Amino acid sequence: MKVYKSEAGKEKIQQSYDKLLSQWGCDKTELDIRTTYGSTHVIECGDSKLPTLVLFHGVGDDSALMWIFNAAFLSKHFHIFAIDTIGGPGKSIPNENYNKNFDDILWIDQVLDGLKIEKAFFAGVSNGGYLLQYYTLKRPERIIKGISMASAVPAGKRKSPILPLIKVFFPEALFPSDKNVLKLMKKICGKNYHVFTDNSDIMFHWKSLLQGFNNMAMGFHKVRAFTDEEIDSIREKIIYLAGDEDPFQKLGGKAALQSYRMKAVFYPEAGHGLNHELAEEINQKILEELK
Repeated sequence: MKVYKSEAGKEKIQQSYDKLLSQWGCDKTELDIRTTYGSTHVIECGDSKLPTLVLFHGVGDDSALMWIFNAAFLSKHFHIFAIDTIGGPGKSIPNENYNKNFDDILWIDQVLDGLKIEKAFFAGVSNGGYLLQYYTLKRPERIIKGISMASAVPAGKRKSPILPLIKVFFPEALFPSDKNVLKLMKKICGKNYHVFTDNSDIMFHWKSLLQGFNNMAMGFHKVRAFTDEEIDSIREKIIYLAGDEDPFQKLGGKAALQSYRMKAVFYPEAGHGLNHELAEEINQKILEELK
């Protein structure tokens, strides 16, 4: 499965990835962990004596973009490992084993083992929030506590995750001109969308992702619905942070969180880019919940 549509697209994305990473505002080390499914890229920052925090980004983005407004603060309080999802547009490199038999749990197990992490705090955004929930369900002994942002509990008879993505991202994502990229950013964010649009490097990177990343490469990461009993089993370990203006929350995410009595905090006028739009507030909330 090709992660990028072309070599030129790959080069543009990875160069802008490095540019965003240089804006994190903290010392960091880049690591590559071998797994059954290929090489997984990880960004490490923060003192090794601090509590460990593992971070998962969403679909169609990467660690450099996802944590640009969070890493400097969080790395003062945690030993951070930000993972580029294999099959995503970061620097992880899938091999021939990354196919329809891909197992998220085995992959995460191997990444953590390679990093010598037995147990940690976790946080994830969007699909990263789903990965956190699924890993909590399957490996509760490895997760102390988790923060799931811009995500929802995968409850009931879940339909294809493609349908809400189409509703939110199309038609703009099909034709990622400057005008459509700006329109899409405003569409998925709340009133503070300017934290993205005022940063030309972020907008260049995001446009490059929309143009050059092969979204089908994430298709081997399957999203499954949880039973009521499974949801009960993760309730005490995870807190959900979500924006009221997040289109995915409006499409049923918020209703599911409330219906299943999950520990959730909703932020008025914030959207899907919650940890960017309200970076200071979210950084403090993560610290408060995990420390």
